[in-house]
Amino acid sequence: MARYRRPSHGGASGEEDQVMSAINTTPLVDVMLVLLIIFLITIPVVTQTVNVKLPTETNIPTQTKPENIVLAVDAKNVTYWNQQPISDAELLARLEKAATKDPQPEVHIRGDITARYGPLGRIVLAVQRAGIVKIAFITEPQPGGQ
Repeated sequence: MARYRRPSHGGASGEEDQVMSAINTTPLVDVMLVLLIIFLITIPVVTQTVNVKLPTETNIPTQTKPENIVLAVDAKNVTYWNQQPISDAELLARLEKAATKDPQPEVHIRGDITARYGPLGRIVLAVQRAGIVKIAFITEPQPGGQ
């Protein structure tokens, strides 16, 4: 019986064919380039938004009226009603009494830059519970008039 040998390509006779272990990345690169082109074409279509004109920041001088209520929170998180320290319960009672006036007073809130959010949030909540509709936060203008 004769044995059949496969012809070898470029190797010494008797060597068996080696399995090629390198990955052909050309098809992968082709697919990635096609996906990149598709995404570049479709992204502008997806990111369309409604055309609106946004308001710009304005700095309106505070109009101090005697009936305005000025509340402040200092760096130690103490709440003040026109320079007098006040508790949360007393604050709500005074705001409810002020809400009955006609016209309603405005509430101006001044918070120290290092004050925590909690006391300021409680002031806003108390103003809402009292039924006062006008609240303003007093800030310092930025240097340079902006």
